[in-house]
Amino acid sequence: MNIGHRYGLSLLIALSVNTTKPAIAQDFRSAEAALEQGVIHVQQGQLDDAIAAFKSAVNLDPTLAVAHYNLGLAYREQRDMQAAADAFWQATQADKDFTMAYVNLGAALLDGGNLEQAESYLQRAVTLEPQLGISHYNLGLVQRRQGKLPDALTSFLTAVEHSPQAPEIHYQIGLIYLQQSQLDGAVQAFETAITLDNRYPEAHYNLGITHFGRGESELALEQFDRAIQLYPTFGHAYYSKGLALAELGRTNEAEQVLQQALNLYINQGRNQWVANTQAQLDRIRQ
Repeated sequence: MNIGHRYGLSLLIALSVNTTKPAIAQDFRSAEAALEQGVIHVQQGQLDDAIAAFKSAVNLDPTLAVAHYNLGLAYREQRDMQAAADAFWQATQADKDFTMAYVNLGAALLDGGNLEQAESYLQRAVTLEPQLGISHYNLGLVQRRQGKLPDALTSFLTAVEHSPQAPEIHYQIGLIYLQQSQLDGAVQAFETAITLDNRYPEAHYNLGITHFGRGESELALEQFDRAIQLYPTFGHAYYSKGLALAELGRTNEAEQVLQQALNLYINQGRNQWVANTQAQLDRIRQ
């Protein structure tokens, strides 16, 4: 699960990865015709054919920025992040003011761990369109990864001014407040995220962590249960629920829930968390 990153990965057009037929070579009379056909393939869920058509479009007219951009979106859906970044970069070269190309280039570079370049391109997007929330949001993600928490918080707060209905932004604000032990602010941010999207397991989980940090174990349990209901293989939610139960003196229940967490971590190959959970079980059983 790509926690807290959904809004930053938003694309302009809906692409499907459910392709079942091989790409077919086609001759197009113009780049615009190839681009149009590529969009049709996207709408039909034929992603490989779409990529072939977008490639034809950029070969016919290398200056057609939107063709490079849509090619980048298609590669991104295929998780070919290097090819996506190359296509988005070509879009920025064809149109120096193509804000969404910079936004998605920054997101692709972030996924690839190239934080310095990602920040540079996202700063360009912010400069071009200061009121575009997704630019500030993606910039905040980069800054958070860089450990620049005050800068990241500023970016997220700016993003939420322009996109107040995006739950992921509130969630990221909550994570920073939680990391900074500003628990009241974290509660408010996570609750807002949940109000906007009540099927957001990570927000419920981190709201539970925040309540637990405030000594509110009963409230924490409610949130861990909701996270588990939404995401039944969420090992951390079981682990944290077990700790909350132990804190309340409900040791038999705590042992059962921690055993569930242990089984999940073993199945997921998360060896460090297997060790952590086993240590908690051993402590309870003493």
